[in-house]
Amino acid sequence: MNKLQLTLIRGLPGSGKSTLAKTINAVHLEADMYFIQADGSYLFDPLLLKQAHQWCQEQCRVHLGQGKDVVVANTFVRHWEMQAYRKLAKENKADLIIKTCRGNYANIHGVSQLTISKMKRNWQV
Repeated sequence: MNKLQLTLIRGLPGSGKSTLAKTINAVHLEADMYFIQADGSYLFDPLLLKQAHQWCQEQCRVHLGQGKDVVVANTFVRHWEMQAYRKLAKENKADLIIKTCRGNYANIHGVSQLTISKMKRNWQV
């Protein structure tokens, strides 16, 4: 039996995280999915960002608990932002793989250049 895998994909908006995640044979999760409406439209609310990340972590917990490989594509600018996932990997005896995207594509959620510049300044290697 293959060992369970949790893959974290980190990178700035527009770096190719979602595109890479879709190539991995695993349950694909992103905090941005929390903001997708029933009709498929995307409605971001910065006041709900904490809940979006909690939802993403909980979905990861559920799927790993069901024995499914999971890929999470979020910015993960700071190392502490990956800590909950590190814990989930350990609890589920899953291999943790961390990939960084550095592409330069259009960011599909309209993140401002000011916000992206701030993320760049705060990026932890």
